[in-house]
Amino acid sequence: MTGSEAEALRHCAAGSVLFHSGLWGGPMGFVWADADGAAAGHVPQWESEALTILERKRLVAIEPTGGARDARVVVTPIGSLHLTQDLAA
Repeated sequence: MTGSEAEALRHCAAGSVLFHSGLWGGPMGFVWADADGAAAGHVPQWESEALTILERKRLVAIEPTGGARDARVVVTPIGSLHLTQDLAA
């Protein structure tokens, strides 16, 4: 796992990342979550790429939501193992 991927994984574990479906209010992509869980701007391109890789590796998942709401990006059980290994290193 690259440093960018590890940082993106930690951001997801902290609840800092949402996925915007693009159905309203802007293009599809990963966005930051503010303290109350609302979208707070797009993540940088490098982190978006890292998040896409993490999703492909099934280390993070986009939680299903009803309607067009932004979805939380959460760490999967496999991703949690990588978090604990990262903290131990």
